Amino acid sequence: MHHLSRADARRLAVRAQLLAAPRPTDLFDVVRHLTAVQNDPAAHVARSADLVLWGRLGNGYDPADLRDALDEQALLELHGMIHVPADLALYRAEMAQWPGEHDHRGLAVWVEANTGCRLDILARLRADGPLTAAELPDTCVVSWRSSGWSDNRNVGRMLGALVHRGEVAAAGWRGRERLWDLADRIYPDEVVPLEEARRIRAERRLRALGIMRGTDAGDPAVVEGVRGQWRVDPVILDQKFRGGTVLLSPLDGLVYDRKRMADLFEFDYQLEMFKPAAKRRWGYWALPILHGDRLIGKLDAAAEHREGELRVTAIHEDTPFPKPVRAAVHREIQALATWLHLEPVLP
Repeated sequence: MHHLSRADARRLAVRAQLLAAPRPTDLFDVVRHLTAVQNDPAAHVARSADLVLWGRLGNGYDPADLRDALDEQALLELHGMIHVPADLALYRAEMAQWPGEHDHRGLAVWVEANTGCRLDILARLRADGPLTAAELPDTCVVSWRSSGWSDNRNVGRMLGALVHRGEVAAAGWRGRERLWDLADRIYPDEVVPLEEARRIRAERRLRALGIMRGTDAGDPAVVEGVRGQWRVDPVILDQKFRGGTVLLSPLDGLVYDRKRMADLFEFDYQLEMFKPAAKRRWGYWALPILHGDRLIGKLDAAAEHREGELRVTAIHEDTPFPKPVRAAVHREIQALATWLHLEPVLP
């Protein structure tokens, strides 16, 4: 049993997420280590995946490299998460058992009722893929019914199910339209057996987070002042820590689990893009500010490309920043603006 202070646990988490020195230098190494990077389309400052990668790689990272890697299938997307191709072997056995333990029975029944449409889509992709959803046939005999937002969007819903089944895969983009193709043309041939795949995924997830709950991987640990038992990656327990200042995406792996974030970092934060403007405390897409092993505030900013500006509405300081910290945060804002080819405009 490892006994950690909160500071020990925070430093473990920051190191594991590649947010401490030395800075990594390779896009593919970062994605491989993090196991997955969420490819959310929101781009109030920049797309979340680009912010995550910029936070690790710095201004040498070019978002075009990620777009090219996805188009060339050097990186692959599964359920909105970007992976290195070899890692898809860890999901194929689970796909083969779909719906398995997941709550997809209603969708599975709908897919079965529309077997003809499923086969028509697969045949069209086999003959002419990769194709966009608009280029695929809707021959469903039973329309998809939902709470309203996806009613009658049969092809999109069928494609989602075929991705779950491991029959179809995202194959890059044509402009703003996603391309789809047969999974067998894109995924690795290797299929890791289900239980082994789950074990490997759990171990790698822990290595990417450093410390977490809800897994059997790693070693047991307790964190002073925090209830319950944790699991830690022992490989990085004794590594030295040298932190920096980083502006994080709201979907960054360091803060994505809000309960873990609150327990370890004692940081109050929510993504407020879905709140009415009058009820927002920190901003539409406020970026958490990491300094060393602490989350110290939020940056409310927006990229105004037409005006050529990174417009900063507010820098929310959880506690007043000392002058050296304020200077470090301003340098990071300047670095973000430079990376975006914008001029920073501060209040």
